[in-house]
Amino acid sequence: MHASPPDVTRPDAPRHSAWEAVTVYLRPSVLVVILLGFSSGLPLALTGTTLSVWMTESGVSLASIGLFSLVGLPYTLKFLWAPLVDALDVPVLSRWLGRRRGWLLASQLALMAGIVFMGAQDPLASPFMVALGALVVATLSATQDIVVDAFRVERLDTSEQAAGMAGYVAAYRIGMLVSGAGVIALVAYLEVTGIDSSQVWFWGYVAAAACVLVGMAATFMAREPSAPVREEGVGAMTRVATTAIGAFTEFLGRQQAIAILLFVLLYKFCDAFAGVLTAPFVISIGFDKATYAAIVKGVGLAAALAGGFAGGFIARALPLVTCLWLGGILQILSNFAFTAQALIGVNTAALTATIVIENFTGAIGTVIFVAYLSALCGVRAHTATQYALLTALTAVGRTVLASGGGFVAEATGWPLFFVVTSIAGLPGLALLAWLQVKGHFRNLARENQDTP
Repeated sequence: MHASPPDVTRPDAPRHSAWEAVTVYLRPSVLVVILLGFSSGLPLALTGTTLSVWMTESGVSLASIGLFSLVGLPYTLKFLWAPLVDALDVPVLSRWLGRRRGWLLASQLALMAGIVFMGAQDPLASPFMVALGALVVATLSATQDIVVDAFRVERLDTSEQAAGMAGYVAAYRIGMLVSGAGVIALVAYLEVTGIDSSQVWFWGYVAAAACVLVGMAATFMAREPSAPVREEGVGAMTRVATTAIGAFTEFLGRQQAIAILLFVLLYKFCDAFAGVLTAPFVISIGFDKATYAAIVKGVGLAAALAGGFAGGFIARALPLVTCLWLGGILQILSNFAFTAQALIGVNTAALTATIVIENFTGAIGTVIFVAYLSALCGVRAHTATQYALLTALTAVGRTVLASGGGFVAEATGWPLFFVVTSIAGLPGLALLAWLQVKGHFRNLARENQDTP
């Protein structure tokens, strides 16, 4: 059973000391979520950046490489099979480990096999098999994400949610770094040692598959969350259909449901609107690729990790609605740093400051926002389905709504473009104000108190 959360709308809600804010990361349940974050971030680059480098070295055409971006669709469509994860058990494993841990181990074992299969293909001779392998890895990775998200929401105490998410985000980025730069560096080292060039990428992917053992260790270390009581005699497909319908109807039956969905869609939109053009902006104003890689990818990663842990600290220290206001305002203001950068031009110190501000504040907003999404998914029977639906909705803002950013930038120029992206954050804050006035956060605290 989860401990009852404080009323997130009351000014006298309990606060946590700085020492508690640090030691929460050492709690076994939080450490497990951090390790699972590494396992979740690991496969992403294997079907993205790392695969692109491998295909380029193999002589695959740019047109074909571009089409491979479609293998990322399972991450957007994962809500379609999330009801299976909520409603069904994995044979043998769920009886042995429990509902969530059984799904975790099954997805991790399959993911290891999928990564090895993908690494054993030849991108030039068998592009279809590489595409199939990448699609399988992406689908299994998205499935693991569904289970990890549900496990995190159900297993962590309310006071641990923000810290768990901060650690998860940090470990996720490290997992991406290992499967991206780490695998590429390993392949380069193997080439130097004299291993046949046709084999080095296979061993790079085998090494990545071995890293999934970190997530498997977390699965065995974890304690299974309590599961909802299932009605006896109900068939598997009936349970799946009931879960899917129930997840939708339960959410849409809430007060202010449409406003909540719009808020989820728009809260991070200003960040996504600006972020999709960060690389073209940096290059187009005169910086070279080496500077971009060092500052945007290097310094930016460090700032994002620091911001994630800062977000976890803030979320434990302040009421949820206050945190959302803080995160939303910081996201809007951070985009003005890019306007200043556009006016300054090529200046490495200024770019470093801009990237630090953007990544630090963006990570704070992300951790706080995910803590809010977690609070929305309080019904155990629907956790995986509802969380997958909400994250799919945020992906709409990150992809579909932000896709017109290039047209806006061409029409306005860079300085005004980033002003426009800041203004794009105001509708989300307007919805936040409306939800606060309507008592949404007070109701949310009450719902979580009543959830077993």
